[in-house]
Amino acid sequence: MAARIRVSPSPHISEGLSTRKVMFDVIIGLVPAMIGAVYFFRHYAIILILTCVISSVVTELLCNLIRKVERPFESLGDLSAIVTGIILAFSVPPSLPIWAAVIGSVFAIAIGKMVFGGLGCNIFNPAMVGRAFLTASFGMLMTTWVVPATVDADMPTISASNVSVDARTQATPLAQSKEVQKKDIDKEIVNKQMGAMLFGEVGGCLGETSAVALLIGGIYLLIRKTITFHIPLAVLVSTSVFGGICYLINSDAYVSPLVHLSSGGLLLGAFFIATDPVTAPLTRRGMWVFGIGVGALVMLIRVVGEYPEGAMYSILLMNAVTPLIDRFCRKVPAGGKPNV
Repeated sequence: MAARIRVSPSPHISEGLSTRKVMFDVIIGLVPAMIGAVYFFRHYAIILILTCVISSVVTELLCNLIRKVERPFESLGDLSAIVTGIILAFSVPPSLPIWAAVIGSVFAIAIGKMVFGGLGCNIFNPAMVGRAFLTASFGMLMTTWVVPATVDADMPTISASNVSVDARTQATPLAQSKEVQKKDIDKEIVNKQMGAMLFGEVGGCLGETSAVALLIGGIYLLIRKTITFHIPLAVLVSTSVFGGICYLINSDAYVSPLVHLSSGGLLLGAFFIATDPVTAPLTRRGMWVFGIGVGALVMLIRVVGEYPEGAMYSILLMNAVTPLIDRFCRKVPAGGKPNV
């Protein structure tokens, strides 16, 4: 009997790994950032993470029941819904109301994942789909940043109007970098926050503020070979190059590339979102193209656009062209040429 080759949808992972093992490693890699989030944002972090995770898991189960899947609980065992919930929680402000977190989680799983057929069939990262929906629907809530609990109470803050939260709010370093471009504040105000940005003592999304915690988690994934270095390195290098060019052209109007690398969702996106085996290219050459594209789009949005952050949109845009990248970056079979 002739041998058969089984063709299946993503994620395509190395022998010896399983989807569950990959997702479990990602959860462990997110633990340092989770600890930092709880340390800096206290009960906001705990409530938000639990809300997003529970909502994501329940939504996937309900979708399985609606689709009349034979074993509706089986897909929950791959832990992908939990990962989506954690990453979505990390990608929103700590003060986001519970009802908004539930809506974002439901949208992320139901529309970003299950409507395509479940894990492996979705073309966009579900957590970023949920965040994009929340940003489009609740713009004010998604741009209200809570001051970390460790910040001195006497520290001056910038409050958002017409938003009722039981904490002081503060502009993020990326938001301040836009003010530097407009000449509204001195760039040294942003540069002096480098230490705070590295460890997370600044306003921002729940899991994006601590660069050190995200780097520790990213290095863990690299050591475990859960991800490869190609996409993270391509994202960081392209961001540094484009940020450095802008800084060299006009250092008075643009902040240091280090600010772009250590703030916002860049590190979370580079190590934990852009490397999603379902929505990322299959070949190494494709990964380089994908990562460079993400970094370039991030800087284009941050520097040219009005929106201070660009990681979410850049990853979604590159997700959309992943099939095209895979088409033009095929591996060459031994002794032959790929079909076009």
